[in-house]
Amino acid sequence: MKEDYFKYQAQTSSHPLALEISHAKGSYIYDTKGRAHLDFVAGVSACSLGHCHPRVVNAIQDQVQKYMHVMVYGEYIQEPAVAYTKLLASLLPAPLETTYLVNSGTEAIEGALKLARRFTGRSQILSAKNAYHGNTMGSLSIMGYEERKSAFRPLIPDVGFIRFNSEEDLLKITERTAGVVLETIQGGAGFILPENGYLKKVRERCTAMGAMLILDEIQPGFGRTGKLFAFEHYDCVPDILVIGKGMAGGLPVGAFVASHHMMQSLIENPKLGHITTFGGNPVIAAACLATLQEITESKLIQESLEKEALFRKLLQQPLIKEIRGKGLMLALIMEKPEVANEVILKCAEKGLILFWLLFEPNAIRISPPLTINNQEISLGCALILEVLNGLKQ
Repeated sequence: MKEDYFKYQAQTSSHPLALEISHAKGSYIYDTKGRAHLDFVAGVSACSLGHCHPRVVNAIQDQVQKYMHVMVYGEYIQEPAVAYTKLLASLLPAPLETTYLVNSGTEAIEGALKLARRFTGRSQILSAKNAYHGNTMGSLSIMGYEERKSAFRPLIPDVGFIRFNSEEDLLKITERTAGVVLETIQGGAGFILPENGYLKKVRERCTAMGAMLILDEIQPGFGRTGKLFAFEHYDCVPDILVIGKGMAGGLPVGAFVASHHMMQSLIENPKLGHITTFGGNPVIAAACLATLQEITESKLIQESLEKEALFRKLLQQPLIKEIRGKGLMLALIMEKPEVANEVILKCAEKGLILFWLLFEPNAIRISPPLTINNQEISLGCALILEVLNGLKQ
């Protein structure tokens, strides 16, 4: 199977981990040799309830037996999507009430960019240096990392960049600006938190200039940071909320959320302002609903902060220079990229899954399922320390 994998399936890098998967359950992924791998990554924050959570599996199986795809998005009334978007609206602050369901986080970003331009009648989009919002052409255009996108130019025009946490750069938001797109917590840059009321100040500047604030919660959303959405920590409500990853318990999905009034602007001039065949798919919507119900009806959100405290308590070692992030969105910052790389690879040999971050070579990603228990955290941290203690100081 490995030979076929490299020959027939397109690769994203020259050195994939190439773990051959048999099955997965809870906090563990099992390879075809029967070996268990403790998962500290959760499919890069996507498997918020771990692998094959019974509530999600049951919802999927139940819906599959009723109907799957029946019509392109928005034409038929399908109960799973209606129930999900209604529940989501009840959990969000005004004016975030209407959800457009799509197929991925990057498509949700594309829809949010279109909505901001359509609603304001302006064209300028501002994003942050070292931002990551996906890899389709619009998302790539607002990626704040030239090395990753220069090969694909020309990209969409009238895009500018500000420095995350820079008050001075807020003056770049003007009456020309259609939207300001920010990750609530910068992911690829190294799990950078907003500081000194930064997001509130961005909100105030956007309001003053009539620009739409778009917050990308694709990674930190759905309980990972100790709130349902990370913006709740920062006294800042966006005009457009972008979500994905942990939304459906491991199935592909994304969405953008705004006021009903704003979302209406995609209906006319032109008609079908944003369309998708598989957005709102009933099987995936059923998984979304089950996932959101489980997260909000359990203690998983508050427990994410308690689990963060345990990680910080256990992971004390001289080679760890800093632990960034919030809740179960954490990054171990090492002194050198070589150390981070060696820890990730050696832990993989010992049956612990860690991963890299896109733009911060010194970082080790820790974003386990919200359902991970304290015993599993302790086991994984012990393996990390074992590897670190074995490295040459």
